[in-house]
Amino acid sequence: MNTTDESGQGVVFRKSLGHYTVHTNGREIDCVLSSRLHKQLIYPTADPTSLRHNVQAVREIDQVDPVAIGDHVRYLDAGEGRGMITEILPRRTKLSRPMPVPGQRVFEQVIVSNVDQVVPVFAIANPTPKWGLLDRYLVSAEASGLSSLIVITKLDLAEKNSRLEGHIEIYRRIGYPIHPVSSVTGVGLEGLKQALRGRLSVLVGKSGVGKTSLLNAIQPGLGLRVKAVGQGDVGKGRHTTSYLQMFELDFGGTLVDTPGMREFGLWKIASEELAFLFPEMANYVGQCKFGLSCRHDQEPGCAIRKAVMAGDISPYRYQSYMNLREEL
Repeated sequence: MNTTDESGQGVVFRKSLGHYTVHTNGREIDCVLSSRLHKQLIYPTADPTSLRHNVQAVREIDQVDPVAIGDHVRYLDAGEGRGMITEILPRRTKLSRPMPVPGQRVFEQVIVSNVDQVVPVFAIANPTPKWGLLDRYLVSAEASGLSSLIVITKLDLAEKNSRLEGHIEIYRRIGYPIHPVSSVTGVGLEGLKQALRGRLSVLVGKSGVGKTSLLNAIQPGLGLRVKAVGQGDVGKGRHTTSYLQMFELDFGGTLVDTPGMREFGLWKIASEELAFLFPEMANYVGQCKFGLSCRHDQEPGCAIRKAVMAGDISPYRYQSYMNLREEL
């Protein structure tokens, strides 16, 4: 690329397999990576004996991308709306997950950077909420220093989940804001808009929870625009952050949707710090008989287990803690 001497800064608001759209001073610059940054991409090659030569041409290439949606970057302007990203500026926050690359170590995949809040979206029914997955999202947000805003969709199907209120109350007691909404009746939508206004939010959740309908309800046509971007991920399996885009909200604020990730692992969280990432457990850490070395499992004199028995910590959340600890 024949670049000029003109350089600038901007924000990456769209990405698509090695191409990045940078917003700067009201302009959109279609950028590629400089060769220096491009070398950070991971391109695993299959064992040549494992595939016939004519099949390798259509094999999906896994990669770890150094640029994330929300990144503030420096770029060289090549003119005609094109440019080259030369530097990624320091990130204020980031939401990451591990991405295993076949034949190599596990790499960090930064889903979005400089975000203000994580918005886990779950449906009351169809599909039934997986509360362990919610805890996984919340722990990742806590580890990243991000606030969380829990959205429960399909409120009009409340009769199909008689246990919902009990589960919601667990998270309310901890202090997490919860917004039950219905895209059909409109209940709860104004409160959700207020919670999104003026902030950069990232939506996380499995397919089928009603995110498209929800986005269309808070801003007509938004869900369809988000869904159109996500179509680039069809057939990509777990690599569902190859195509992402930030969307401006008419009522103020910005959001990024992460289309239906099957997996959401925890990135670089030590087992010893996990209890600190459960807000209701944090104050008990260090009060156990064995102090900070307590695993909060079978040890005598465990303050966290005592709190569970006393009803101060939910048994469901405690079991989530134990399940996650086994992974670390």
